[in-house]
Amino acid sequence: MAHGDREIEIKLAVANTAAARRLLHRAGFRVHRRRIFEANTVFDTMDGALRRSRRLLRVREAGGEVKLTFKGEPEPGPHKSREELEMTASSARISTAILQRLGYHPAFRYEKYRAEYRRPGGSGVATLDETPIGTYMELEGNARWIDRTAKLLGFTPPQYITASYGSLYTEWCRARGVTPGNMVFGGRKRKSEV
Repeated sequence: MAHGDREIEIKLAVANTAAARRLLHRAGFRVHRRRIFEANTVFDTMDGALRRSRRLLRVREAGGEVKLTFKGEPEPGPHKSREELEMTASSARISTAILQRLGYHPAFRYEKYRAEYRRPGGSGVATLDETPIGTYMELEGNARWIDRTAKLLGFTPPQYITASYGSLYTEWCRARGVTPGNMVFGGRKRKSEV
């Protein structure tokens, strides 16, 4: 959920999916979009120019929908704030072919299960992301909403994560002495219910 063409968000690490659901429900959040599987492919130049500049070009397949997204360089601050341009595409295969013809190549794949939560009358969105490296909540909205909501959920600014899933995955691999590849479930499909 971008504000205009701007995305403002944070991630919060949570112990597990059940604990995160309890926190969200106690804070008045309800399921807005049921849990679905997402497959994301990040594209870059051969020399990694987009990653080095902290920009992102991505094709996402989720729930039968394909989205092409560009994210600009994040601004410094307690929240991740950056330009986000997104459009629905007709096909991941065709989107990939177009990007490759323009000189971009698939650089990183990551998967997650995502459910979206909202509070009645609220302006932001909370998502619950189950990834191969752990469970995270994302809070996306204006900065005041994010701070109020994080506090309501029991989190403080030092717990805010502004890193991308690609960066979190690289850190996770480094901490375990694992060579980074793609952040995927390895063929284990989980039940896709809320």
